[in-house]
Amino acid sequence: MIAENLKILNERIKAKCDELNRNPEEIKLIAVSKTYGVDAISSANDFGLKDFGENKAQELRDKYNVLSDKVNWHFIGNLQRNKVKYVIKAAALIHSVDSITLADEINKQAEKLGKVQKILLEVKTSYEESKAGTEDEDTLKALAEHCGSLKNVYLIGLMTMAPFTNDEKIIRQSFSELRKLKDRLNEHGFNLSELSMGMTNDFEIAVEEGATMLRIGSAIFGKRDYTKQQEQL
Repeated sequence: MIAENLKILNERIKAKCDELNRNPEEIKLIAVSKTYGVDAISSANDFGLKDFGENKAQELRDKYNVLSDKVNWHFIGNLQRNKVKYVIKAAALIHSVDSITLADEINKQAEKLGKVQKILLEVKTSYEESKAGTEDEDTLKALAEHCGSLKNVYLIGLMTMAPFTNDEKIIRQSFSELRKLKDRLNEHGFNLSELSMGMTNDFEIAVEEGATMLRIGSAIFGKRDYTKQQEQL
């Protein structure tokens, strides 16, 4: 199932890139593996996937301990400061930095490990209360400037989640706003290259709006069963 799903997904990404005259190699596919066990992740890895995303610190830590030498881990969920020390050991990239206090804690824990931690700033580009992220451009710019002053943090881009809606215009507006924010920050001297946006139901719109990282789960692994306990690792 995973092999066929990946084939279909990669064909759709390539078709959209061809339509836009974009190079598919510009886009990193991050398999969102939350709730899936190590067998599913290993299978996806066998079929060529190298990047996997988790949104819970403990689940990331457990899976990292089993698969650390095989894959690149991305932390994509809300990150509490007391969990940073667990995430830092595993994550190649943290997508969800949304405050100076969190950035400072990441810098502190990364320094202890002698590591420069790559991060993205999470931006709230919709009005849904459930969404996290910075909510205005001045706050985002101040946070980006602060991250630039930290020795063990390397800011490389922005992340957002589109609102849960079938209205493609609203989804596109969310992604377009993130791209414009990145461009404006770069006009102020930043060097941001990455846009993490787009999931199973909206990734083609994200590609159209300049996404460089897609966070896709069910289109690869199949429908999640949240009532099923994660397998013991």
